[in-house]
Amino acid sequence: MRNAALMLGIIAGLIGMIVGFFSYGYTELVDRHREVGEMFGFVQNPEFIRAMSFIAPLLAIAGGAMARARALWGGVLLLLSALGMYNAFGFNVFTMFPIGFAGLGGILAIAAGKPDKEVAHF
Repeated sequence: MRNAALMLGIIAGLIGMIVGFFSYGYTELVDRHREVGEMFGFVQNPEFIRAMSFIAPLLAIAGGAMARARALWGGVLLLLSALGMYNAFGFNVFTMFPIGFAGLGGILAIAAGKPDKEVAHF
């Protein structure tokens, strides 16, 4: 299950990066050319969209990478990534796979049968 969480997290992060590039670019385009926003719609909170365009895919890739060594931490990061993508971008045809992959990867990482080894954290 940890390997599945690793793969799902990395794939979710890569697809999330593509969604993030376009979302960040759209917020910049609307800021610079007001007529585009009037034609296609304005963004309610562009700072949040821009932050999640960077943070959510980063959390998915980091959570996937951590899933084998630290399943609990990786799973929490993957679930936070899925939640961030859902809150920032909504659930639509472009975000259903990164949200689904990050959410499923997080559940699989947390539910991994083998518990983490007791290791000092410092």
